[in-house]
Amino acid sequence: WLAIMIEGGEKPEFIARRLVILASEDISNADPQGLTLAVSGFQAVHMIGMPEAAIILAQVTTYLSGAPKSNASYRAIQTALEQIKGEGTPGVPLHLRNAPTGLMKALDYGKDYEYPHTHPNHFVDVNYFPDGAVKSFYHPTVQGYEKFISERLKHFWPGRYKD
Repeated sequence: WLAIMIEGGEKPEFIARRLVILASEDISNADPQGLTLAVSGFQAVHMIGMPEAAIILAQVTTYLSGAPKSNASYRAIQTALEQIKGEGTPGVPLHLRNAPTGLMKALDYGKDYEYPHTHPNHFVDVNYFPDGAVKSFYHPTVQGYEKFISERLKHFWPGRYKD
């Protein structure tokens, strides 16, 4: 299909842009390197131009076509956007708010905030979501690198992420 698009006169920048979108929407965290390669390819297409840009597009296309696939990040943002549209924008929990003034401190902004990097594994079991909000939007697959992400989330958030 890439050759058909090129031979049909499709602009290489358009093809490169679609490959960047594909890398994020359809591959995502199953192979995070795919987005890096697609963005690099997009930039290289701009620098090189045709006919050599076809080689760059071929490299990106073949890499992405062989990469593990996941749309979990896409589904996560779509679900979060639907919640915002349906329920409005929730307030930031008080413990996460900055308190640069005495008044804000008196209103408990930042109270009981725990800095994760001072804890083992740089993790604290603290709710960062507003009260009443869905506790997770991202549900990684077991494809590629997302398997590692899934296992890590299950380890740190066993109540939110289960088998």
